[in-house]
Amino acid sequence: MTRRKKKQVRISEIIIPKYLPIFNSQIKHIILTSGRAGTKSSFAAIRANYQIVADPHGSVVVLRKHHNKLRKTVYKEMLRGINRLKIPKSKFKITKSPMEITYKKHNTTIYFAGSDGIDDTKGIIDEDKPIKLVVIDELTEFFDDGEGEDELSNIEATFVRGNESGFQMIYLYNPPKNPNAPVNQWCKKMEERSDCIHIHTDYRDVPPGWLGQALIDTAEEMKKADPKMYRWIWLGESTGIDDAIYYMFNEEHIEEPEDGQRFSIIGIGGDYGQQNATTFQAAGLDMGRKKLKGLGEYYHSGRETGHQKSPSEYARDFVRFVTGLGDRYGSENVLFYLFLDPSAKGLQEEIKRACRLAGIPVIVRDAENDVKLGISRTQKALTFHIMSVSSKQERAINEFGIYEYDKDSIEKGKEEPIKIDDHCMDAIRYLVMGMWTKIKYWLPIREE
Repeated sequence: MTRRKKKQVRISEIIIPKYLPIFNSQIKHIILTSGRAGTKSSFAAIRANYQIVADPHGSVVVLRKHHNKLRKTVYKEMLRGINRLKIPKSKFKITKSPMEITYKKHNTTIYFAGSDGIDDTKGIIDEDKPIKLVVIDELTEFFDDGEGEDELSNIEATFVRGNESGFQMIYLYNPPKNPNAPVNQWCKKMEERSDCIHIHTDYRDVPPGWLGQALIDTAEEMKKADPKMYRWIWLGESTGIDDAIYYMFNEEHIEEPEDGQRFSIIGIGGDYGQQNATTFQAAGLDMGRKKLKGLGEYYHSGRETGHQKSPSEYARDFVRFVTGLGDRYGSENVLFYLFLDPSAKGLQEEIKRACRLAGIPVIVRDAENDVKLGISRTQKALTFHIMSVSSKQERAINEFGIYEYDKDSIEKGKEEPIKIDDHCMDAIRYLVMGMWTKIKYWLPIREE
């Protein structure tokens, strides 16, 4: 009877050369930064799985700031790490509730937790298998949504107990654009410590065969379209923040729908103000040409006109606006989506009622109001010309040219747009966020 040979893999075959010197190192703090496809997450997964397999006395904790993001990110990556090590999954006990991966032979475990649930994690850790490795993913979130350096120190103090030696922390993040961002300042401070090493990678450090030519071509396409965005996204450089938020907007983004062109889906972003302006910005989904085409705008400012409208009046104006769009651009079965300022609950109900009475097929949703992400996605849509505006959107065109970050906020590392003359920009951001699931496939670079 022949015995089947065990599959073996060399670590040098599954991690990039830049990471080889630190794989078995005893250095306490390892900071890994990169652009997209720099393989830092892959390295961390392989290292974490190797830890519980190779050391019968040491377990691992993997942390993100927000617990609800664990399963689709680091948990999946750790499972991929097992595959890369070519260890049969039957040798592990893998559970989702709680999220844990245990190597059966040693009873060593990878625990997953959000930063706000550390106490829950501490309660289930086996004291005989102390935590030897802490992996912190998306480190920027700990500075943007948490207490930054203080929180990291508390995490270290929590898990270093019971370790006589060999305790290690690995931090992963893609550097923000702003060199003054708190996480970038923390990294500079850590680099001065003798027990810390910082390694930065990008896709050019990875063997091309691992990535595939399509991914490399995607990076090179962005390099041609917007070199500065390429340096940030693909090379992971903190390129700095332009005062002008939509610096890539130009006359080429202003174009009209073709004569007689009809759309089966028309999206509308709506920003509401009582004293400030209320605006609706509309665009049609051109599936054939892969573009979100601007169609028109509605704009009214109580402060400028001296006449403040009620929600019911705005709802009637919205019905007239949508009816005009449907007559001019709508197909026979046109469907409208309105992504409305989430604070405008009263207006939302008035619009639903008015559209129902008028027999207009409108799906009304709360706009997703993540300013940073919304700006990033709108920038990509403009960079790759998958979004245009009509010359009828005069207010929006004007705001594209003057929409800026507050200079003081940039210096503080928390860049925030100036909240003046930004109503059309808010509405277009709502529109892009709302239509993102449909238009993101037209980008040469996909959102992960």
